[in-house]
Amino acid sequence: MAYQGFTQEYLGIPAVTRAYTTACVLTTAAVQLEFITPFQLYFNPDLIFRKFQIWRLITNFLFFGPLGFSFFFNMIFLYRYCRMLEEGSFRGRTADFVFMFLFGGFLMTLFGLFASLFFLGQAFTIMLVYVWSRRNPYIRMNFFGLLNFQAPFLPWVLMGFSLLLGNSIIIDLLGIAVGHIYYFLEDVFPNQPGGKKLLLTPGFLKLVFDTPEEDPNYNPLPEDQPAADQDQNQQPPPQ
Repeated sequence: MAYQGFTQEYLGIPAVTRAYTTACVLTTAAVQLEFITPFQLYFNPDLIFRKFQIWRLITNFLFFGPLGFSFFFNMIFLYRYCRMLEEGSFRGRTADFVFMFLFGGFLMTLFGLFASLFFLGQAFTIMLVYVWSRRNPYIRMNFFGLLNFQAPFLPWVLMGFSLLLGNSIIIDLLGIAVGHIYYFLEDVFPNQPGGKKLLLTPGFLKLVFDTPEEDPNYNPLPEDQPAADQDQNQQPPPQ
């Protein structure tokens, strides 16, 4: 029963959130069990473009460090805000959500070419938090029972917390910058005078991830109708 409950709960997680968080957990588990090492995962432009180790473009977003407080902290925020985005403003728009992943990952990778950043998963989490916070500006937040603030301040609070832990804030600033670029191009600029939507989800993503809408004017052939409908249609009219 417990296994069935866990499976049902796991399958109830939205598809993109489930896939990304599972990949992060499995990657960390593989490192912890010494099946692979972080040296096989980190972002290295030289190895990517000269040795054709293309997987590094993806794996550097999947590793959040060894098991510990930092890992669980990042996983909680990744899962929570990724899921709230997918079930909220991206509900029924899986292709648009995947495109946001690709757009954010592309910008972070470009920045990584010019900076010594080895793992970008934390920056990606901050980007998700930033987009969610800007789309929910009136929600009140509580951080460990110490701070009360509105949602748009959350990315900055997380950056301050990271600074208190002695971590570099470059990763957090990168996530905030990329999140703001996406938010501005997607939510702000199209609503400005003379503005237009610049981020257009490619058609092949919609074809793969979005369920096609049914045409309300479509009338199926009799042989394509369910048997119950055919029996109802074949009943003689009342005398």
